[in-house]
Amino acid sequence: MDQQALTLIDQETLDLFELFDWWQPARLAEQTTLSPDRAKYLTRLRKEFNKLATGKGNFLTETQVDIATTFYKGLRAQEYKELRKLLPGKIGGQRFRYVDLFAGIGGIGKPFADIGGQCVLTCEWDEYARKTYRANWALGPHHRFVSDIKSISQPLDKRGNKLKATCQANYIRKHMPDHDVLLAGFPCQPFSIAGVSKKNALNRAHGFDCEDQGQLFFDICRILSVKQPPIAVLENVKNLKSHNKGTTFQVIQEMLTHLPEHQKTLFGSKINKGAQAYWIANLDEDKPDPKVIDGQHFLPQHRERIVLVCIRQDIVEQLNLATAIDLRKLQTPEKPLTLKDVLDPNKSVNEKYTLTPKLWKYLEDYAKKHKAKGNGFGYGMVRHSSKDVARTLSARYYKDGSEILINQDNIKKRPRRLTPEECARLMGFVRKGETFHIPVSDTRAYKQFGNSVVVPVFAAVANLLEPHIDNIRKNY
Repeated sequence: MDQQALTLIDQETLDLFELFDWWQPARLAEQTTLSPDRAKYLTRLRKEFNKLATGKGNFLTETQVDIATTFYKGLRAQEYKELRKLLPGKIGGQRFRYVDLFAGIGGIGKPFADIGGQCVLTCEWDEYARKTYRANWALGPHHRFVSDIKSISQPLDKRGNKLKATCQANYIRKHMPDHDVLLAGFPCQPFSIAGVSKKNALNRAHGFDCEDQGQLFFDICRILSVKQPPIAVLENVKNLKSHNKGTTFQVIQEMLTHLPEHQKTLFGSKINKGAQAYWIANLDEDKPDPKVIDGQHFLPQHRERIVLVCIRQDIVEQLNLATAIDLRKLQTPEKPLTLKDVLDPNKSVNEKYTLTPKLWKYLEDYAKKHKAKGNGFGYGMVRHSSKDVARTLSARYYKDGSEILINQDNIKKRPRRLTPEECARLMGFVRKGETFHIPVSDTRAYKQFGNSVVVPVFAAVANLLEPHIDNIRKNY
């Protein structure tokens, strides 16, 4: 093999080449001086490289080295410089270890990396969300991705049958990395108001009866039963509390606070005699409920989510944490960001985000029709004002943008949608002047931001736990 070629293939070259796994060619062409055709060519080159992967770590075949050398030698100086700017930023430390389950694009995990956490496993089903996650967060060689949590929590044998209880527990013990904090924004669609309405309309099951998504909470419980991390932070929609007349939340509460008693339900038999249950912060408080946190305390978006901060019961008792960890003490900014801090000037926004005459007329007529019936349905309009708070950005935003339209009267145009970059700011991933990489199409990006969390909310949760993490790790 050409020794000179091997010398050229350093880690940075491989990192630059890896960008073509995540970035769509059209997005790369927008962000760099690469032409669309050249971006497509380099993407095809990367696919050829990937087809030759041996699965033996960083070992490269001779043909892979040739392809990578072709990539490196063909890069112009300007292209090299621009691609370097697209490399994901390194985050996290080695203070504690966490797993990021149902991670989306990393909105819950990033704040825990910011307080020194090291992510050892990320689980995310959607391949495009994984692309955005990888385009932004460099987590190092200790980290791995899985797409389906059931591949760990409910593994199958060679015949496709579920493993028996002890074997299942041993599999989880072996394949789920040890961790101090489990983060899980488990799928909310089966419990959300919109999700339940849609499933009812289609005569489909929702809540725990939705086998694909609704039962993933129990996979979290299986992992907690076996790995017993000292801390778990779970997130879902506000409607989780009232879903199925409160029964759903009662089941969640019962499972977590009496986890050892439910091993037979989870595994078919008892698998961990020393298992501990989990204490839930502010569990019995209801009106107002500190567990339900509205994003508008941090950003100009009304977005209520329930956050369950769970600590292993034996640790709570040993360290007297029941009063120390209190969501009522969550720190919120004195002056939350405003829409002026989020929105770009209308005159600088691409024309493609302005609603077409046909769509705008449809939304106006739709709103008038429902107003006449006494309903509150219609579009939500905001201005570049310090007083306006946007409605909740949803995963359906790509369809018509109706929940958050930006008024453009100042430049005599019809309203427009948010740009994906503005969505990143509205969700708190970045502020103006900072970059959040969006390697996917606008449609995919809108879905990802609509399914995400308000990042500063979880920064506040992480900061609430931060003073106790070192002590907790010493005592479990």
